[in-house]
Amino acid sequence: MGYKRSDRVADLIKEEVASMVTFGAIKDPRIGFVTITHVELTPDLKEAKVYFSQIGSAQDKEKSRNGLNNASGFIRRHLAKTLDLRHIPTITFLFDDSLEYSDHIQKVLKDMKDGGNL
Repeated sequence: MGYKRSDRVADLIKEEVASMVTFGAIKDPRIGFVTITHVELTPDLKEAKVYFSQIGSAQDKEKSRNGLNNASGFIRRHLAKTLDLRHIPTITFLFDDSLEYSDHIQKVLKDMKDGGNL
């Protein structure tokens, strides 16, 4: 099967949002050093869930999430200027804990291997 349009648009949104965060276009002090991991877009292109990861405490992650969600209007306006879409999706930022989970699994496996249980 082919590459769906929603997947292509999600990739474009990920690139644009990541560049905005990386190059300091969003000037909210609550936003720490975040990395945009992936974007889930509904098939009708109306809603986008943008997932990010960050190293730090739960409080830092919550501050960054609030700062990013607060800047979603600014981000949508930027996307409207750069992407050739009829409707710009509503953006919601969520924390992606999959990287922390995979790190935890790696540590458990290493501990098991070092302990001789494998």
